[in-house]
Amino acid sequence: MLVLFETPAGFALFQLLDEGKLDKVEDLWKDFETQDAARKVVKLKAFSKFANTTEALGAATALVDSKLSKGLRKFLKANCEGETLALADSKLGNIIKEKLAIDCVHNSSIMELMRGLRSMAGSLITGLEGYEMAPMSLGLSHSLSRYKLKFSPDKVDTMIVQAIGLLDDLDKELNTYAMRVREWYGWHFPELGKVIQDNIQYAKCCKLMGSRINAAQLDFSGIIAEELEQELKDAAVISMGTEVSEQDMVNIKSLCDQVIALSEYRGQLFDYLRSRMNAIAPNLTVLVGELVGARLIAHAGSLINLAKHPASTVQILGAEKALFRALKTKHETPKYGLIYHASLIGQAAPKFKGKISRILAAKSALSIRLDALGEGNEATIGLENRLKVEARLRQLEGRALGKISGTGKSPGGKIEAYNKDKKTGSSLITPAKAYNPAADSTMGAETPTPAKKQKKKSKEEESPVEEVAVVAEPEKKKKKKKDTSGEDVPAVEVAAPATEEKKKKKRKAEAAEAAEEADNGAVKEKKKKKEKKASS
Repeated sequence: MLVLFETPAGFALFQLLDEGKLDKVEDLWKDFETQDAARKVVKLKAFSKFANTTEALGAATALVDSKLSKGLRKFLKANCEGETLALADSKLGNIIKEKLAIDCVHNSSIMELMRGLRSMAGSLITGLEGYEMAPMSLGLSHSLSRYKLKFSPDKVDTMIVQAIGLLDDLDKELNTYAMRVREWYGWHFPELGKVIQDNIQYAKCCKLMGSRINAAQLDFSGIIAEELEQELKDAAVISMGTEVSEQDMVNIKSLCDQVIALSEYRGQLFDYLRSRMNAIAPNLTVLVGELVGARLIAHAGSLINLAKHPASTVQILGAEKALFRALKTKHETPKYGLIYHASLIGQAAPKFKGKISRILAAKSALSIRLDALGEGNEATIGLENRLKVEARLRQLEGRALGKISGTGKSPGGKIEAYNKDKKTGSSLITPAKAYNPAADSTMGAETPTPAKKQKKKSKEEESPVEEVAVVAEPEKKKKKKKDTSGEDVPAVEVAAPATEEKKKKKRKAEAAEAAEEADNGAVKEKKKKKEKKASS
């Protein structure tokens, strides 16, 4: 019987000298206490050494997954024909039996034998010392751990954090340098700032032109358009700028070189960041873009930390100050943070930005988790989620357009005018309410209000007898109203205005007040006379 034993250095085949030892599992460990005792039990038959660490890692990963590697297949074919093979993995034994037709054995006694071989491997395998096995085992264990964790140097998100930080710093420095070039060269040629708006083109023109006197003889076609070139040359002729020395122009040109070099390096850095983002977070990149995705990762610290955040946190990531200020002052919380700069939110109308940012954050959270914890490098989920967000955006915009244009369809297919008198659930319209004259209250001393005078006088012609009655009695007027049903309603007597009685009442009241005042005056005079008499 042969025993297959795996080591960090290679595969070893041992010949079992006494198969009867396997029957006594309890005493098997005693045979591996010393090297001499172990050599009486097993003997090395063949050893296949790994050429390098990559081959060792490939063989180890194949054994972990219970697969038969090419090197092990060749080794077994050459040394195990017609033999029974004892090994530690039963799944691997079944594969070897199917593909190589070699009988395999796996039981508890074989596992105890493997334990003894592992303790004496350095002395049983010739040419392999124990001090060499330790670093081999350590290196292979590290490589195997990385494989189990699906570690890949392409998935290192630290580079993205550093790259986006450097990109932001470059933008600030480039803007500062470009403004300094405009201010410095503007003393010599102030009209150039109005002609050329782009900072990089401005620096290139300054470097090429030098003094504005040389503008008419130079060709700027490789830098700016023909229209701007002609405008630049015309402005150089009539420029009101001051003259500068050659030494000043040298310093200005060196600053222009710095601006141009920084802009070129920024372009290279952006290409590098784009490639890193497509390798590390392809789904997130498809949804929000390279810059926004990199800023989200940098703000969270790493891709794994970002994957732990819920969608609501991803939505307002970067707006923490505004969030806590709103919570403290009990105002509305922010609807978006760094994700606001995504192209999908930029396409939405202002009133829909909040809804689209919420939808985009939910889809981005799913994409981030797939990028951080998934094994594939394809952006299939990101593309599907982007299509869903775009469809939702079109739906919101279409609904708003339908409301504005009034082309919305009713459930029945026809547009019906709204009628407040129509009862729900029925097609009948309720009849108009009838006027109830019994509810009117009449008072003898009360004048009719102007509203009563302005009522409609749509009545049927009254009889001549009634007209005479109205003329004969001017104090009372008889009004006859008709119900909506067409039946006559009994006449109601309305008292005529009693203006004379009111005037009489007012006169009596005034006379009473005058009398009271006269009485009061008389009483006061009597008191004064009495006081005078008493004093005299």
